Amino acid sequence: MNTRAWIVFLDESGVSLLPQIRRTYSPRGRTPLLRHRLNWKRASMAGALGYHSTDPDRGARLCFHLKPGSYDTAGLIEVLEQVKVFYRGERVVLVWDGLSAHWSRAMRAWVAEQDWLTLERLPAYAPELNPVELLWSSLKKRELANLAGDHLADVADATEQGIHRINTNPGLPWSFLAHTGLTIRPPHPPNLRKDQ
Repeated sequence: MNTRAWIVFLDESGVSLLPQIRRTYSPRGRTPLLRHRLNWKRASMAGALGYHSTDPDRGARLCFHLKPGSYDTAGLIEVLEQVKVFYRGERVVLVWDGLSAHWSRAMRAWVAEQDWLTLERLPAYAPELNPVELLWSSLKKRELANLAGDHLADVADATEQGIHRINTNPGLPWSFLAHTGLTIRPPHPPNLRKDQ
């Protein structure tokens, strides 16, 4: 593995017009009601969270993609094309799970033609090792919590607000990375140094 590269974790998740039910506060005696249209329209999100293996001063970087429907190999190749542009063609070691579209024949053939990309596979049944899972949790507990949108655009807008919230707090993406317990070299990114 090239040691001077971006280490990038990628994961997908889904959202729909059905609200993510979360506890909330209300005045005593006034149970909050959540009204929605029982619409099953879905969108899929892909997040790529990375850090530079030898230069943490470059910061943690988050790339995000949202599309109606679900991802297949062709859709994931589009996401990877976006990742290439986002990281300006620099070397990327991409770490993701064993989803069949990640390791399909078409995906492997496409990756074989990419000189900037190396794939690594997370162990099976280990979502706690993927920091993007914490990104999804953060979005679903804040911006998407109890959201009863009428259109997928409402869900997309709320999701983009959440991504903006996370990107404007430089410590948050680093905390997602650190929470996995994986060794990040150098061991203390600039905004998580012990001397602060």
